[in-house]
Amino acid sequence: MKRNLVLCLFILIKLNVFVISNESVKKPTIVISILIRNKAHTLPYFLTLFEQLEYPKNRICLWIRSDNNVDNSIEILNVWLNEQKFNYHSVNVVTDNESKSNENEESIADWTTNRFIHVINLREEALNFGRNIWADYLFMVDADVFLTNPKTLELLISKNETLVAPMLKSDGMYSNYWAGMTSEYYYERTDTYIPILNREKIGCHPVPMIHSAVLINLREKNTDFLTYNSDNLQHYNGPKDDIITFALAANASDVPLHICNDEIYGYVMIPLESQDTLERDYQQLINLKLEVLGYQAGLPLSNSMKSFVKYPKKDTMGMDCIYMINLVRRPERRARMHHCFDELGIDAETIDAVDGRSLNESILDKWGVKMMPDYADPYHKRPMKMGEIGCFLSHFLIWNKMIDNGYDKIMVLEDDVRFEPFFRHKVNFIMNEIEKLSIKWDLIYLGRKRMQIEEETLVEGSNHLVHAGYSYWTLGYILSSSGAKKLLDAKPLDTMVPVDEYLPILFDKHPRENWKQHFPKRDLVALSSAPLLIYPTHYTGENGYISDTENSTIIQSEIIVGISHGKIEL
Repeated sequence: MKRNLVLCLFILIKLNVFVISNESVKKPTIVISILIRNKAHTLPYFLTLFEQLEYPKNRICLWIRSDNNVDNSIEILNVWLNEQKFNYHSVNVVTDNESKSNENEESIADWTTNRFIHVINLREEALNFGRNIWADYLFMVDADVFLTNPKTLELLISKNETLVAPMLKSDGMYSNYWAGMTSEYYYERTDTYIPILNREKIGCHPVPMIHSAVLINLREKNTDFLTYNSDNLQHYNGPKDDIITFALAANASDVPLHICNDEIYGYVMIPLESQDTLERDYQQLINLKLEVLGYQAGLPLSNSMKSFVKYPKKDTMGMDCIYMINLVRRPERRARMHHCFDELGIDAETIDAVDGRSLNESILDKWGVKMMPDYADPYHKRPMKMGEIGCFLSHFLIWNKMIDNGYDKIMVLEDDVRFEPFFRHKVNFIMNEIEKLSIKWDLIYLGRKRMQIEEETLVEGSNHLVHAGYSYWTLGYILSSSGAKKLLDAKPLDTMVPVDEYLPILFDKHPRENWKQHFPKRDLVALSSAPLLIYPTHYTGENGYISDTENSTIIQSEIIVGISHGKIEL
């Protein structure tokens, strides 16, 4: 019996059927290579996210090099290392405080031949270091990558690919892979690039190039022939470039490269052009952080890194006031918007929204609310919801505050918005254009949902403003004192409809004639930025989408009748 048991066990092992529990097996060892140059603005975020990666740190060896800096990158790195280095198995770090540039460089973004050779030598050194200490994996990651998914290392290893990279988003169409390569070994846009980038095709895709965050399975024999140095390749006639050489070496060694978009892994900065300065990179970082804030809780900062981040001085962008509407029971949205305001330098006043959950017939009667008798939601054929009433009253409060304070122009923002890149600059451009061209206006949409097919005409003389057609949403808009007066003079609480139906009624672009008849004076001058400067953080049906208007209680028919006829008593 014992002999048979041993024989069966032997057969199972040979057939790879017998698997030892994952809990009893150590994780693979990883060397993580990081090159740092002039990344003081990204390092606090990179390092904070890096330390949050969910992988045993005692199985990680850090290999870090930093030189040719004109900022305090090394100072930031040293502060982080002093706090974190003992958590890792080992740290191999070399920094050079004296060097400022490579020979013949004219700017920090100038990639001369000497600079390429220097980077190639460093990457080759890291690759050989991983081989020499018999590491299972080498993860080559740049310091302008933000791995917001803490499971990135675990997930990449689980792909069982020799060369694999997590797809990273950016402030634009740029990412860390090529879907095509020309015969001269340069980037070529193909039909497969966009579907991968937009995650229309989910999975791990074979591509000719991956960079910025690449995991190499050093246990695979054919990785012995990988190189960043073109001198190690026979018959190489490509450019002196580290990532191109590496891709061609992989191809010559029959090692496929894969980009994985099965998860949201993180973000990457777009490389600077030779004429760019660090100022452009700072702005790109702001845009990228706002992008992250649009979809997640935001880029965190460890305590040791907070002192290295400086936010711009806040102002109201030329407005008398900027209001942000937020429900008290949505503190996560309030915090996210406050983070956005920090990044953009916006001084905003938070308005506690009127919560539809707290409304009843008695409260509505105190407000003097009377429902439009013939209103029914155009799509769901239902009465207004309490959340929609609360939303209207929140905007109504702000319109009154504007008049009471004697403000000339204000901006109104809801708490679920995502700002477009260069938001401040674009708003300032629009307002300067309005003043220069003496454009008449009452309301300017910054974000909305167009509800008509017909083309909207440009405002005469303007390149970025159109006459707004029938629109939904009140994500963000700029309001003049004349506009606030018109919105209030129409006495909207006497015949209430949702606020995003009310606005197009007042500027006479609503398709429902019977609704418009309740408001005889419809002379609101409504414009819209084109393209829009604000979008929702989430759309209906997306993961994370929450609507405090749609998910609220429908106002009861007996309440509608009572309010409509003024018969509700306290």
